[in-house]
Amino acid sequence: MKIFQIVFLVVLIIPFAEIYLLLQVGSIIGAFPTIFLVVLTAVMGAWLLRQQGFATFHRFQTSLAQGEIPAYEMIEGPIILVGGLLLLTPGFITDLLGFACLVPQLRKKIAQYVIENHLVQSNGPFQKAAGTDKNVLEGEYTKED
Repeated sequence: MKIFQIVFLVVLIIPFAEIYLLLQVGSIIGAFPTIFLVVLTAVMGAWLLRQQGFATFHRFQTSLAQGEIPAYEMIEGPIILVGGLLLLTPGFITDLLGFACLVPQLRKKIAQYVIENHLVQSNGPFQKAAGTDKNVLEGEYTKED
């Protein structure tokens, strides 16, 4: 199955599952407590997003100041962003996934998986591997007056 089809199915199935779960929880504990839980998780998500984002940014700056490459921090940043977006989305399934993205130990494991399995391209748009451009001639020159 192609990635587009998988994303399409997830985008189609998750809202139905969220609505079903919200209705089930609402029928058990009532409408207002359910709404309160959804709002509470959104507020907690915004707070956690801010706290974890600042902590990761501080580690990013510390790594740069020490002359190290902040690889984990560069991977954790988008994971934190996705986690915050999931927590701001109403529903219990997305909240569970969002909290998983904002827990530091789980986020580090996700980042480690991404780095170890080379899911991120190492050659960005501003980097070129040696010998990829055939129109470049390498050499040395000196300017003589």
